[in-house]
Amino acid sequence: MDIRDFSDIWTLAIDGSGTGIWDRNVTTGEIRYSASWHAILGYTETELSNRIEASYARVHPDDLAYVQATIQAHFDRQTEIYEVEHRLRCKDGSYKWVLSRGKVISRDESGHPLRMVGTTTDITSMRVLAEQLRQNIDLITNLTNEIPGLVFQYRLMSDGRACFSYVSDRIREIYEVTPAAVADTAAPVLDRIHPDDCETYRASLAISAANLTPWHLEYRVLLPKQGLRWRQADARPSRLLDGGTLWHGLITDITERKYIETELTELARIDCLTQLPNRRYFREQMEVGLNRLRCIPGTADAVIMIDIDYFKTINDTHGHTIGDAIIQHFACILEGELRKNDAAGRMGGDEFAVELFAAGLREARVFSARLQSRIAETPVLMSGKTISFTISVGIAIMSAADTNIDGPLSRADLALYDAKQTGRNRISAAVQG
Repeated sequence: MDIRDFSDIWTLAIDGSGTGIWDRNVTTGEIRYSASWHAILGYTETELSNRIEASYARVHPDDLAYVQATIQAHFDRQTEIYEVEHRLRCKDGSYKWVLSRGKVISRDESGHPLRMVGTTTDITSMRVLAEQLRQNIDLITNLTNEIPGLVFQYRLMSDGRACFSYVSDRIREIYEVTPAAVADTAAPVLDRIHPDDCETYRASLAISAANLTPWHLEYRVLLPKQGLRWRQADARPSRLLDGGTLWHGLITDITERKYIETELTELARIDCLTQLPNRRYFREQMEVGLNRLRCIPGTADAVIMIDIDYFKTINDTHGHTIGDAIIQHFACILEGELRKNDAAGRMGGDEFAVELFAAGLREARVFSARLQSRIAETPVLMSGKTISFTISVGIAIMSAADTNIDGPLSRADLALYDAKQTGRNRISAAVQG
């Protein structure tokens, strides 16, 4: 997908969802917000500082320590995601309850977080509704029907039977059933849960009932008209006198947010210049390859490291624009030579890596020589200039004998060094130890 198309989808999704997106540079302390994030607090896009210190200053004093501790726990890998409900000060001085969720998407070699992205959703209305529900059920009925989500009261009886003793009219959108259909049984809703998520759905409710802990779940539904959609449920349980359990909560449509999260995951994996996997994702693919080799005795993959020769000189002579064009040109040639099960990635700068599926030294040499021929046959043509370039290649073999992927990568890198030291535009293979 073109990045401009992604930006358009992002903008449309956010504008329609009431959710804000933020992107934090942990190293510099800078944090960027989407326009919809500013709108949640009543600001324009130019009115807020992008410093993390300013962000913390907007958090309600009673919530600040909890928010910072939750973030630190995620930084320390104690949690898969950062998720916290807290209050933020608006432009007019009032506070809004928000649900902030995020994830570290890049770390340095020591594991320290570098970048974190996430979403902020205004949940003030849900908090207010929960309080009003205890005061006046008639008032709640009128109000909840206008909320973009399903407000519900779910009852699990001591004999195992379950029903929705109250649902707002939004159940027609969330599950495509009527309020009357679930008044005596929860079966019509269970029929809408995606088969792969049914067990998780039931288990999470059972845990919430047993421990009286808040119920939070993201799951898929299959609807007759809307098809596959994502839902998020949040509710708090209480024990009834007869031993049953009663939940009050909200179910919202998070399909668009899930699409955004998927796109963000892809962006975190792909090198934006070449559209090849980045270093981190390529290493993940190699880990999968090594695990496969361990399951199939006697098999091996070829690991190839590639450098563009004299790339710094090319940049200094012709400029970075042409340098980028050469990198893109080579990446296109490389991708065109890969088979279905092969993997390639940009490791940084002008360095690339390849894992050839079920290949030995001979196949790797043939592959590398073919790359060199294609490069020689198709120089870069840009701004009236013809720029030729060559590559140096190092080859190693990865097998089940390798304890990790660093071994074959290091051997291929040493072979690449040998190719460069002996004249460049060469193919060198590592000696298997």
